[in-house]
Amino acid sequence: MGGLFDLNTVSEEDDETNSGSGSIGDSMVGTTTTGGGVCIELWHACGGPAMSLPRKGSVVVYSPQGHLEHFPEGVIGGVDCGMLSSPHVFCRVLDVKLHAEAATDEVYAQVSLVPETQTIVERLKENEDETEECGEDMGRSTTPHMFCKTLTASDTSTHGGFSVPRRAAEDCFPPLDYKQLRPSQELIAKDLHGSEWRFRHIYRGQPRRHLLTTGWS
Repeated sequence: MGGLFDLNTVSEEDDETNSGSGSIGDSMVGTTTTGGGVCIELWHACGGPAMSLPRKGSVVVYSPQGHLEHFPEGVIGGVDCGMLSSPHVFCRVLDVKLHAEAATDEVYAQVSLVPETQTIVERLKENEDETEECGEDMGRSTTPHMFCKTLTASDTSTHGGFSVPRRAAEDCFPPLDYKQLRPSQELIAKDLHGSEWRFRHIYRGQPRRHLLTTGWS
C-alpha cells in the first residue's frame, strides 16, 4: 500500500519527485492560508473562476457609497462621514482574511483597508503604473486541481466506492505505484471549515479504475 498524502499541501514539484509511497515534503504550494486556516486553492475552487482578491499592501479604490447601502438608515458606526461623501477613496490593503459560511459553505473575504494620504493619491493620479499593477494582481487567481462528476448508483453503494475518472485521478491525486499488485494510497483532505477527511484511493477492478473506498461510503 502507498503512503499517506495530504491533498491540501501537495505541490506540482512533489508530484514529480514522489512515487506512490512515502510522505510529502516541506516544499508546498497549497499551505498558504489567510484568516482561519482556509486553503487558498480550495477557497478559489469554491468561489469560482471569476473570484479575485487584492494583495496585502496593494492600493485599491474603495467605493463608500456602495458599502453604505448595507448599513441601516442612520447607522454608520464610527465611519468617517467625510470619507463617505467621496465617490471613491484610494486605500492600502492591510489584511485579507478568507472565510466560509458554516451552514452553506459560501465563501467570502474580509478585507481591511486604510485610506491613503493625499500625497500618495496625487502621485497615483500622476503615475498610473502602480494602480495598473495592482489591477493585474487583483485579476489573478489560482487554478485549482478539481473535477465535477454526477453521482451514480454505484458511487453511493456501500459495497463499492466512488469511481474517479482516470484523468481526474491523475491530475488531482499524487501518482500511484503501478508496480504494486493493487496500487493504493491513503489521502487526507480538509474542507473549508478545517474538518479532516480520510480516503483510500485504489486502482483495481476489471477493467481497472480509480476508486475512493475507505472514508467515502
